[in-house]
Amino acid sequence: MLDSVGPTPLYPGADNGAITVQEWVYRQLKERILTGQFVPGRSVTLRGIASMLEVSPTPVREALRRLASERALEVHGNRRVSVPTMSRRKFDDLCAVRVSLETLAAERAMPHIDAEHLERLRRLDAEVDDAIEQGDVNRYLQRHREFHFSIYQLGSAEVLMPLIESVWMQFSPFLRLVISHIGVDYIVDRHADTLNALERQDYAALRFAIEADVREGLGSLTESEWRDLDAATSQPGEEPAR
Repeated sequence: MLDSVGPTPLYPGADNGAITVQEWVYRQLKERILTGQFVPGRSVTLRGIASMLEVSPTPVREALRRLASERALEVHGNRRVSVPTMSRRKFDDLCAVRVSLETLAAERAMPHIDAEHLERLRRLDAEVDDAIEQGDVNRYLQRHREFHFSIYQLGSAEVLMPLIESVWMQFSPFLRLVISHIGVDYIVDRHADTLNALERQDYAALRFAIEADVREGLGSLTESEWRDLDAATSQPGEEPAR
């Protein structure tokens, strides 16, 4: 199911020039996945997505194939797609992969961080805190991602960023589900520690801050909370909201 939301902007850093309809559809769906607007385990139809985006089924079909190849979606035989459900083992694996990729990307970005970049990161962190205080989940997920990606893109972006984005697409819908059903208590970030490490050019502290940012919060989910989340994803699927 998709949450009922307004028009979604392209992902941070996207080219604002002319793009194909297929690419536009891909970016729109990717942004919705990254902000958790697809509920894990709930299926939607190809035709429903086409109607929502006001395009023909053909570019939707091609975009869905791309997203399935990135493991963000599962394509079913009845022309339905869904975000894969999350298991504890898969969650642990995704966290481990995130730590490996993101600490490496942050380390490679470190030499390129200057005062201007630090100031932009501080502004983003302030927007993250404000979104949490206001209970604006969409804005929180967007700014939290932008904070991290603004660092990683300064490093080995060509190789690492597609891998990092693929993992975030598998992780983000579950994060949204947790926030929606359990609350903001599980929103833990180490952005201040990350900023301090970047300012000091302290590689060890940066690795620690990034790993803690990934692992803390959701890593403390209880068995009862996992059962509640499993129940939330086992309800019947719905069409996308218009």
